[in-house]
Amino acid sequence: MDRSLTLKSSWLRLWSFVAGLGMAVASFLTIDHFFRANFPETIFTGSFCDISSFFNCDSSAYSSIAHFQGVPLGYWGLVLGILVMLGAVLPSARFEKVNKFLALPNALGVITLFLYSVFFLKSLCLLCSGYYVFSLLNFYLFWKFGIRSEQPGLIGFIKDLAIGSLKPLVAIGLLTIMGAYGFHLFYQAKKDAQLGGVATRIVKEFYSLKPVKNPSLISPYWTAKATEKFEDAPIRIIEYADFLCPDCLFLFKQLERLKKEYAGKINIAFQFFPLEAKCNDVVDKDRHPGACDLSYIAAYDPAKFLQIHDEIFRNFEKAKNPEWRLQLAKKYGVEAALTDEKTKELVKKIIETGKEYEKTSERYPYGIRSTPTMIINNRMIIGTLPYAHLKAIIESLLSEQEQPAAGETRFLENWVDTRKVKK
Repeated sequence: MDRSLTLKSSWLRLWSFVAGLGMAVASFLTIDHFFRANFPETIFTGSFCDISSFFNCDSSAYSSIAHFQGVPLGYWGLVLGILVMLGAVLPSARFEKVNKFLALPNALGVITLFLYSVFFLKSLCLLCSGYYVFSLLNFYLFWKFGIRSEQPGLIGFIKDLAIGSLKPLVAIGLLTIMGAYGFHLFYQAKKDAQLGGVATRIVKEFYSLKPVKNPSLISPYWTAKATEKFEDAPIRIIEYADFLCPDCLFLFKQLERLKKEYAGKINIAFQFFPLEAKCNDVVDKDRHPGACDLSYIAAYDPAKFLQIHDEIFRNFEKAKNPEWRLQLAKKYGVEAALTDEKTKELVKKIIETGKEYEKTSERYPYGIRSTPTMIINNRMIIGTLPYAHLKAIIESLLSEQEQPAAGETRFLENWVDTRKVKK
Protein backbone atom coordinates (compact mmCIF):
# COMPACT_ATOMS: atom_id res chain seq x y z
CA MET A 1 0.00 0.00 0.00
CA ASP A 2 1.91 3.06 -1.24
CA ARG A 3 -0.47 5.64 0.17
CA SER A 4 -3.57 6.09 2.33
CA LEU A 5 -5.68 8.98 3.58
CA THR A 6 -6.64 7.44 6.91
CA LEU A 7 -4.03 4.75 7.67
CA LYS A 8 -0.66 6.49 7.32
CA SER A 9 -0.93 10.10 8.49
CA SER A 10 -2.73 11.44 11.56
CA TRP A 11 -2.83 14.91 9.96
CA LEU A 12 -4.51 13.62 6.80
CA ARG A 13 -6.91 11.61 8.95
CA LEU A 14 -7.74 14.80 10.89
CA TRP A 15 -8.46 16.65 7.65
CA SER A 16 -10.69 13.80 6.52
CA PHE A 17 -12.59 13.99 9.81
CA VAL A 18 -13.01 17.77 9.40
CA ALA A 19 -14.39 17.29 5.88
CA GLY A 20 -16.87 14.67 7.11
CA LEU A 21 -17.86 16.81 10.09
CA GLY A 22 -18.47 19.79 7.81
CA MET A 23 -20.62 17.66 5.50
CA ALA A 24 -22.64 16.30 8.44
CA VAL A 25 -23.18 19.67 10.13
CA ALA A 26 -24.18 21.43 6.90
CA SER A 27 -26.57 18.58 6.08
CA PHE A 28 -28.13 18.66 9.55
CA LEU A 29 -28.70 22.41 9.30
CA THR A 30 -30.22 21.97 5.82
CA ILE A 31 -32.61 19.29 7.11
CA ASP A 32 -33.54 21.47 10.08
CA HIS A 33 -34.26 24.43 7.80
CA PHE A 34 -36.34 22.25 5.46
CA PHE A 35 -38.70 21.22 8.25
CA ARG A 36 -38.78 24.69 9.83
CA ALA A 37 -39.65 26.31 6.50
CA ASN A 38 -42.29 23.78 5.45
CA PHE A 39 -43.74 22.97 8.88
CA PRO A 40 -43.45 26.00 11.19
CA GLU A 41 -44.60 25.26 14.72
CA THR A 42 -45.69 28.82 15.46
CA ILE A 43 -47.08 31.83 13.65
CA PHE A 44 -44.10 33.90 14.75
CA THR A 45 -41.42 31.95 12.86
CA GLY A 46 -42.64 32.11 9.26
CA SER A 47 -39.90 32.60 6.70
CA PHE A 48 -39.66 35.82 4.73
CA CYS A 49 -37.35 37.53 2.26
CA ASP A 50 -34.96 39.74 4.14
CA ILE A 51 -31.53 39.29 2.57
CA SER A 52 -31.61 38.85 -1.20
CA SER A 53 -33.32 36.82 -3.87
CA PHE A 54 -30.06 35.04 -4.73
CA PHE A 55 -28.66 34.12 -1.31
CA ASN A 56 -31.86 32.52 -0.07
CA CYS A 57 -32.30 29.10 1.53
CA ASP A 58 -36.10 29.13 1.18
CA SER A 59 -35.90 28.64 -2.58
CA SER A 60 -34.18 25.31 -1.94
CA ALA A 61 -36.48 24.34 0.93
CA TYR A 62 -39.59 24.90 -1.19
CA SER A 63 -38.20 23.44 -4.43
CA SER A 64 -39.50 20.23 -6.01
CA ILE A 65 -36.21 18.42 -5.33
CA ALA A 66 -35.99 19.39 -1.64
CA HIS A 67 -37.29 15.97 -0.69
CA PHE A 68 -38.39 12.63 -2.09
CA GLN A 69 -41.36 11.01 -0.39
CA GLY A 70 -40.68 13.12 2.68
CA VAL A 71 -36.97 12.30 2.89
CA PRO A 72 -35.00 15.60 2.74
CA LEU A 73 -32.16 15.77 0.26
CA GLY A 74 -29.85 16.68 3.12
CA TYR A 75 -30.37 13.26 4.72
CA TRP A 76 -28.14 11.58 2.14
CA GLY A 77 -25.43 14.13 2.79
CA LEU A 78 -25.73 13.52 6.52
CA VAL A 79 -25.17 9.79 5.99
CA LEU A 80 -22.11 10.42 3.83
CA GLY A 81 -20.66 12.87 6.34
CA ILE A 82 -21.07 10.36 9.17
CA LEU A 83 -19.40 7.64 7.09
CA VAL A 84 -16.40 9.87 6.40
CA MET A 85 -16.07 10.73 10.11
CA LEU A 86 -16.30 7.06 11.09
CA GLY A 87 -13.68 6.20 8.47
CA ALA A 88 -11.32 8.73 10.06
CA VAL A 89 -11.98 7.55 13.63
CA LEU A 90 -12.01 3.82 12.82
CA PRO A 91 -9.64 3.57 9.84
CA SER A 92 -9.42 0.46 7.70
CA ALA A 93 -8.45 -0.20 4.10
CA ARG A 94 -11.93 -1.42 3.16
CA PHE A 95 -13.66 1.53 4.85
CA GLU A 96 -11.37 3.95 3.03
CA LYS A 97 -12.12 2.32 -0.33
CA VAL A 98 -15.86 2.60 0.34
CA ASN A 99 -15.62 6.29 1.20
CA LYS A 100 -13.34 6.95 -1.76
CA PHE A 101 -15.84 5.29 -4.08
CA LEU A 102 -18.76 7.31 -2.62
CA ALA A 103 -16.78 10.56 -2.86
CA LEU A 104 -17.00 10.55 -6.67
CA PRO A 105 -20.81 10.35 -7.15
CA ASN A 106 -21.23 12.74 -4.22
CA ALA A 107 -18.94 15.31 -5.87
CA LEU A 108 -20.78 14.94 -9.18
CA GLY A 109 -24.10 15.34 -7.37
CA VAL A 110 -22.84 18.45 -5.59
CA ILE A 111 -21.79 20.06 -8.87
CA THR A 112 -25.16 19.19 -10.42
CA LEU A 113 -27.09 20.67 -7.48
CA PHE A 114 -24.95 23.81 -7.56
CA LEU A 115 -25.66 24.33 -11.26
CA TYR A 116 -29.37 23.59 -10.72
CA SER A 117 -29.55 26.17 -7.92
CA VAL A 118 -27.68 28.89 -9.77
CA PHE A 119 -29.16 28.46 -13.25
CA PHE A 120 -32.64 27.08 -12.54
CA LEU A 121 -33.62 28.28 -9.07
CA LYS A 122 -31.54 31.46 -9.58
CA SER A 123 -30.54 31.33 -5.93
CA LEU A 124 -27.94 29.79 -3.66
CA CYS A 125 -28.58 28.30 -0.24
CA LEU A 126 -25.73 29.18 2.11
CA LEU A 127 -26.33 26.02 4.15
CA CYS A 128 -26.15 23.90 0.99
CA SER A 129 -23.05 25.79 -0.08
CA GLY A 130 -21.31 24.67 3.10
CA TYR A 131 -22.03 21.08 2.14
CA TYR A 132 -20.74 21.71 -1.39
CA VAL A 133 -17.42 23.06 -0.10
CA PHE A 134 -16.78 20.24 2.38
CA SER A 135 -17.86 17.61 -0.15
CA LEU A 136 -15.38 18.87 -2.72
CA LEU A 137 -12.68 18.97 -0.03
CA ASN A 138 -13.57 15.37 0.82
CA PHE A 139 -13.33 14.36 -2.84
CA TYR A 140 -9.92 16.07 -3.20
CA LEU A 141 -8.51 14.35 -0.11
CA PHE A 142 -9.62 10.86 -1.15
CA TRP A 143 -8.50 11.14 -4.76
CA LYS A 144 -5.24 12.88 -3.92
CA PHE A 145 -4.16 10.83 -0.90
CA GLY A 146 -6.53 7.83 -0.74
CA ILE A 147 -5.69 4.21 -1.46
CA ARG A 148 -5.00 3.60 -5.14
CA SER A 149 -6.41 0.74 -7.15
CA GLU A 150 -3.88 -1.95 -7.98
CA GLN A 151 -4.85 -1.66 -11.64
CA PRO A 152 -4.92 1.94 -12.95
CA GLY A 153 -7.72 3.53 -14.95
CA LEU A 154 -11.43 2.83 -15.19
CA ILE A 155 -11.00 -0.96 -15.01
CA GLY A 156 -9.12 -0.64 -11.74
CA PHE A 157 -11.75 1.73 -10.36
CA ILE A 158 -14.56 -0.70 -11.19
CA LYS A 159 -12.72 -3.85 -10.06
CA ASP A 160 -11.07 -2.63 -6.87
CA LEU A 161 -13.33 0.16 -5.63
CA ALA A 162 -16.80 -0.52 -7.03
CA ILE A 163 -16.89 -4.33 -6.92
CA GLY A 164 -14.58 -4.54 -3.89
CA SER A 165 -16.91 -2.23 -1.94
CA LEU A 166 -20.10 -4.01 -2.96
CA LYS A 167 -20.77 -5.94 0.27
CA PRO A 168 -20.24 -3.03 2.69
CA LEU A 169 -22.20 -0.75 0.34
CA VAL A 170 -25.17 -3.15 0.45
CA ALA A 171 -25.07 -3.13 4.27
CA ILE A 172 -24.75 0.65 4.38
CA GLY A 173 -27.55 0.96 1.81
CA LEU A 174 -29.95 -1.14 3.90
CA LEU A 175 -29.26 0.90 7.04
CA THR A 176 -29.64 4.12 5.04
CA ILE A 177 -33.00 3.01 3.63
CA MET A 178 -34.20 2.21 7.16
CA GLY A 179 -33.24 5.71 8.26
CA ALA A 180 -34.91 7.18 5.19
CA TYR A 181 -38.13 5.37 6.07
CA GLY A 182 -37.96 6.94 9.52
CA PHE A 183 -37.73 10.39 7.91
CA HIS A 184 -40.67 9.48 5.68
CA LEU A 185 -42.79 8.66 8.75
CA PHE A 186 -41.61 11.84 10.48
CA TYR A 187 -42.57 13.90 7.42
CA GLN A 188 -46.05 12.35 7.35
CA ALA A 189 -46.46 13.00 11.06
CA LYS A 190 -45.49 16.64 10.48
CA LYS A 191 -48.09 16.93 7.70
CA ASP A 192 -50.80 15.45 9.90
CA ALA A 193 -49.81 17.72 12.79
CA GLN A 194 -50.43 20.77 10.61
CA LEU A 195 -54.13 19.84 10.60
CA GLY A 196 -54.30 18.96 14.28
CA GLY A 197 -52.61 20.41 17.33
CA VAL A 198 -50.22 22.70 15.48
CA ALA A 199 -53.02 24.34 13.51
CA THR A 200 -55.02 24.84 16.70
CA ARG A 201 -52.03 26.58 18.29
CA ILE A 202 -51.56 28.72 15.18
CA VAL A 203 -55.20 29.85 15.40
CA LYS A 204 -54.80 30.76 19.07
CA GLU A 205 -51.60 32.66 18.32
CA PHE A 206 -53.37 34.50 15.52
CA TYR A 207 -56.06 35.72 17.92
CA SER A 208 -53.34 36.77 20.38
CA LEU A 209 -51.92 39.23 17.83
CA LYS A 210 -52.62 42.87 18.47
CA PRO A 211 -55.26 44.17 16.02
CA VAL A 212 -54.02 46.78 13.53
CA LYS A 213 -55.81 49.25 11.30
CA ASN A 214 -56.03 48.85 7.57
CA PRO A 215 -53.60 51.06 5.65
CA SER A 216 -54.84 54.54 4.82
CA LEU A 217 -54.73 53.54 1.14
CA ILE A 218 -55.88 50.03 0.38
CA SER A 219 -54.49 49.05 -3.00
CA PRO A 220 -57.09 49.14 -5.79
CA TYR A 221 -55.33 46.09 -7.27
CA TRP A 222 -57.10 42.99 -5.98
CA THR A 223 -56.36 39.35 -6.72
CA ALA A 224 -59.69 38.17 -5.25
CA LYS A 225 -62.93 40.13 -5.05
CA ALA A 226 -66.07 39.00 -3.21
CA THR A 227 -67.57 42.44 -2.53
CA GLU A 228 -67.30 45.92 -4.01
CA LYS A 229 -66.21 47.39 -0.69
CA PHE A 230 -63.08 45.78 0.71
CA GLU A 231 -64.30 45.76 4.35
CA ASP A 232 -67.55 43.95 3.50
CA ALA A 233 -66.01 40.53 2.78
CA PRO A 234 -65.91 37.96 5.59
CA ILE A 235 -62.20 37.36 4.89
CA ARG A 236 -60.00 40.34 4.07
CA ILE A 237 -56.32 39.94 3.23
CA ILE A 238 -53.97 42.83 2.54
CA GLU A 239 -50.84 41.31 1.02
CA TYR A 240 -47.63 43.35 1.06
CA ALA A 241 -45.57 41.54 -1.57
CA ASP A 242 -42.69 41.72 -4.02
CA PHE A 243 -42.88 40.05 -7.43
CA LEU A 244 -39.29 38.79 -7.14
CA CYS A 245 -39.49 37.45 -3.59
CA PRO A 246 -39.24 33.61 -3.42
CA ASP A 247 -41.46 33.47 -0.33
CA CYS A 248 -44.04 35.63 -2.09
CA LEU A 249 -44.09 33.00 -4.84
CA PHE A 250 -44.78 30.37 -2.16
CA LEU A 251 -47.59 32.54 -0.76
CA PHE A 252 -48.99 33.09 -4.28
CA LYS A 253 -49.48 29.34 -4.61
CA GLN A 254 -51.15 29.16 -1.18
CA LEU A 255 -53.51 32.04 -1.96
CA GLU A 256 -54.44 30.48 -5.31
CA ARG A 257 -55.82 27.51 -3.39
CA LEU A 258 -57.61 29.70 -0.86
CA LYS A 259 -59.22 31.82 -3.60
CA LYS A 260 -60.77 28.70 -5.15
CA GLU A 261 -61.91 27.18 -1.87
CA TYR A 262 -63.37 30.40 -0.44
CA ALA A 263 -64.65 32.03 -3.62
CA GLY A 264 -67.25 34.66 -2.82
CA LYS A 265 -65.99 35.10 0.75
CA ILE A 266 -62.54 36.58 0.33
CA ASN A 267 -61.04 39.91 -0.76
CA ILE A 268 -57.28 40.09 -1.36
CA ALA A 269 -55.62 43.45 -2.01
CA PHE A 270 -52.11 43.31 -3.47
CA GLN A 271 -50.12 46.03 -1.71
CA PHE A 272 -46.98 46.69 -3.79
CA PHE A 273 -43.82 46.51 -1.68
CA PRO A 274 -40.82 45.82 -3.96
CA LEU A 275 -37.61 45.26 -2.03
CA GLU A 276 -35.65 47.59 -4.29
CA ALA A 277 -34.24 50.94 -3.20
CA LYS A 278 -35.13 52.38 -6.61
CA CYS A 279 -38.73 52.93 -5.43
CA ASN A 280 -38.78 51.84 -1.78
CA ASP A 281 -36.72 53.80 0.74
CA VAL A 282 -37.36 51.27 3.50
CA VAL A 283 -34.81 49.06 1.70
CA ASP A 284 -31.18 50.09 2.04
CA LYS A 285 -30.09 48.32 -1.16
CA ASP A 286 -31.53 46.74 -4.29
CA ARG A 287 -32.30 43.30 -2.91
CA HIS A 288 -34.54 42.44 -5.86
CA PRO A 289 -33.47 44.44 -8.93
CA GLY A 290 -36.37 44.77 -11.35
CA ALA A 291 -39.11 44.49 -8.71
CA CYS A 292 -40.03 48.18 -9.08
CA ASP A 293 -40.38 47.89 -12.86
CA LEU A 294 -42.60 44.82 -12.47
CA SER A 295 -44.79 46.78 -10.06
CA TYR A 296 -45.17 49.60 -12.59
CA ILE A 297 -46.01 47.15 -15.38
CA ALA A 298 -48.66 45.44 -13.25
CA ALA A 299 -50.13 48.72 -11.99
CA TYR A 300 -50.37 50.67 -15.24
CA ASP A 301 -53.72 49.26 -16.42
CA PRO A 302 -55.97 48.05 -13.54
CA ALA A 303 -58.04 45.96 -15.99
CA LYS A 304 -54.94 43.93 -16.86
CA PHE A 305 -53.46 43.73 -13.36
CA LEU A 306 -54.61 40.24 -12.42
CA GLN A 307 -53.42 38.69 -15.68
CA ILE A 308 -50.03 40.35 -15.40
CA HIS A 309 -49.77 39.49 -11.69
CA ASP A 310 -50.40 35.80 -12.39
CA GLU A 311 -48.08 35.68 -15.39
CA ILE A 312 -45.21 37.18 -13.42
CA PHE A 313 -45.45 34.66 -10.60
CA ARG A 314 -45.90 31.76 -13.01
CA ASN A 315 -42.71 32.84 -14.78
CA PHE A 316 -40.85 33.76 -11.61
CA GLU A 317 -37.31 33.04 -12.83
CA LYS A 318 -37.87 34.67 -16.22
CA ALA A 319 -39.18 37.81 -14.51
CA LYS A 320 -35.67 38.50 -13.21
CA ASN A 321 -34.56 39.13 -16.79
CA PRO A 322 -34.91 42.78 -17.97
CA GLU A 323 -35.59 41.66 -21.54
CA TRP A 324 -38.44 39.39 -20.39
CA ARG A 325 -39.95 42.31 -18.48
CA LEU A 326 -39.89 44.46 -21.60
CA GLN A 327 -41.56 41.70 -23.61
CA LEU A 328 -44.20 41.37 -20.88
CA ALA A 329 -44.96 45.09 -21.10
CA LYS A 330 -45.25 44.86 -24.90
CA LYS A 331 -47.48 41.79 -24.70
CA TYR A 332 -50.05 43.67 -22.63
CA GLY A 333 -49.55 47.03 -24.35
CA VAL A 334 -48.27 48.77 -21.22
CA GLU A 335 -44.80 49.86 -22.39
CA ALA A 336 -45.51 53.36 -21.09
CA ALA A 337 -45.68 52.01 -17.52
CA LEU A 338 -41.93 52.31 -17.03
CA THR A 339 -41.98 56.07 -17.59
CA ASP A 340 -45.53 56.98 -16.54
CA GLU A 341 -45.35 59.34 -13.54
CA LYS A 342 -48.97 58.71 -12.45
CA THR A 343 -48.31 54.98 -12.17
CA LYS A 344 -45.06 55.53 -10.29
CA GLU A 345 -46.77 57.95 -7.92
CA LEU A 346 -49.59 55.53 -7.14
CA VAL A 347 -47.18 52.63 -6.52
CA LYS A 348 -45.13 54.92 -4.27
CA LYS A 349 -48.21 55.86 -2.25
CA ILE A 350 -49.07 52.19 -1.75
CA ILE A 351 -45.49 51.43 -0.68
CA GLU A 352 -45.52 54.36 1.75
CA THR A 353 -48.47 52.88 3.68
CA GLY A 354 -45.97 50.43 5.14
CA LYS A 355 -44.63 53.30 7.26
CA GLU A 356 -47.95 53.61 9.05
CA TYR A 357 -47.35 50.55 11.21
CA GLU A 358 -45.46 50.34 14.46
CA LYS A 359 -41.96 48.91 14.06
CA THR A 360 -41.47 45.32 15.12
CA SER A 361 -37.67 45.38 15.29
CA GLU A 362 -35.00 47.87 16.37
CA ARG A 363 -33.22 47.15 13.11
CA TYR A 364 -36.04 48.56 10.98
CA PRO A 365 -37.81 51.92 11.37
CA TYR A 366 -41.22 50.71 10.18
CA GLY A 367 -43.61 47.83 10.77
CA ILE A 368 -43.82 46.74 7.14
CA ARG A 369 -40.23 46.09 6.15
CA SER A 370 -40.15 42.64 4.50
CA THR A 371 -42.17 40.44 2.21
CA PRO A 372 -44.53 38.79 2.36
CA THR A 373 -46.44 40.52 5.15
CA MET A 374 -50.16 39.87 5.43
CA ILE A 375 -52.90 41.67 7.32
CA ILE A 376 -55.71 39.15 7.71
CA ASN A 377 -58.88 40.69 9.15
CA ASN A 378 -56.78 43.37 10.87
CA ARG A 379 -54.08 41.10 12.32
CA MET A 380 -50.58 41.20 10.89
CA ILE A 381 -48.55 38.11 10.00
CA ILE A 382 -44.93 38.61 8.91
CA GLY A 383 -43.80 35.80 6.65
CA THR A 384 -45.43 32.75 5.09
CA LEU A 385 -47.50 29.92 6.51
CA PRO A 386 -48.39 26.44 5.20
CA TYR A 387 -51.76 26.10 3.52
CA ALA A 388 -53.16 24.11 6.46
CA HIS A 389 -52.41 27.00 8.82
CA LEU A 390 -53.92 29.65 6.57
CA LYS A 391 -56.99 27.48 6.09
CA ALA A 392 -57.33 27.01 9.86
CA ILE A 393 -57.19 30.77 10.43
CA ILE A 394 -59.81 31.42 7.76
CA GLU A 395 -62.10 28.69 9.07
CA SER A 396 -61.83 30.16 12.55
CA LEU A 397 -62.66 33.67 11.29
CA LEU A 398 -65.69 32.42 9.37
CA SER A 399 -66.87 30.41 12.35
CA GLU A 400 -66.46 33.35 14.73
CA GLN A 401 -68.76 35.41 12.52
CA GLU A 402 -71.52 32.82 12.82
CA GLN A 403 -73.85 32.63 15.79
CA PRO A 404 -73.27 29.23 17.50
CA ALA A 405 -76.28 27.04 18.07
CA ALA A 406 -77.40 26.26 21.60
CA GLY A 407 -74.91 23.99 23.33
CA GLU A 408 -72.21 24.47 20.68
CA THR A 409 -68.85 26.15 21.16
CA ARG A 410 -67.17 28.55 18.79
CA PHE A 411 -64.51 27.41 16.36
CA LEU A 412 -61.49 28.40 18.45
CA GLU A 413 -62.46 26.27 21.45
CA ASN A 414 -63.94 23.39 19.47
CA TRP A 415 -61.75 22.92 16.40
CA VAL A 416 -59.24 20.09 16.32
CA ASP A 417 -59.20 18.63 12.81
CA THR A 418 -57.07 15.51 12.53
CA ARG A 419 -58.19 14.44 9.09
CA LYS A 420 -55.44 13.74 6.58
CA VAL A 421 -55.11 15.91 3.50
CA LYS A 422 -56.67 14.23 0.46
CA LYS A 423 -54.18 13.77 -2.37
